Amino acid sequence: MTPVTPTAPADAPTRTQDRIGRGINVLNVLATLVALANGILIVLNAPDETLVVETWRTLGYVVFAGMWALLVFWPRSLPGVWELVLFHKIVVTILYFSYGDVPDAVQAGFIDLGVSVATVIAYVLCRGWTSWWHVAVVPAR
Repeated sequence: MTPVTPTAPADAPTRTQDRIGRGINVLNVLATLVALANGILIVLNAPDETLVVETWRTLGYVVFAGMWALLVFWPRSLPGVWELVLFHKIVVTILYFSYGDVPDAVQAGFIDLGVSVATVIAYVLCRGWTSWWHVAVVPAR
């Protein structure tokens, strides 16, 4: 009897693609942690008029760093996480560029554009859409 060597499905990423995609998400995590550190400094010095919105924005960095970290470890096991991150990043990028002369809009637009492109590349390299193939439909009781 000939031993059977397990092979990856045809749609699975190569080892190199997977590592590069995960590495891009590690960079997204690190960049978000830098933004978090800056956000903390902003919150500590924020006037009362902007304290709530700055706190909200800063805690958003924790959420996004966490989502990218989840995607580093389980890029094909968490249906919807990739798509939520991409939806948010792409929509805010479009909105920022549509704001025209609003202070910081163009700079934030370019930052989120870079993050969006990096996340799309990681999504393709890691085959993020395949996480939906493992979803079991459980009927309501």
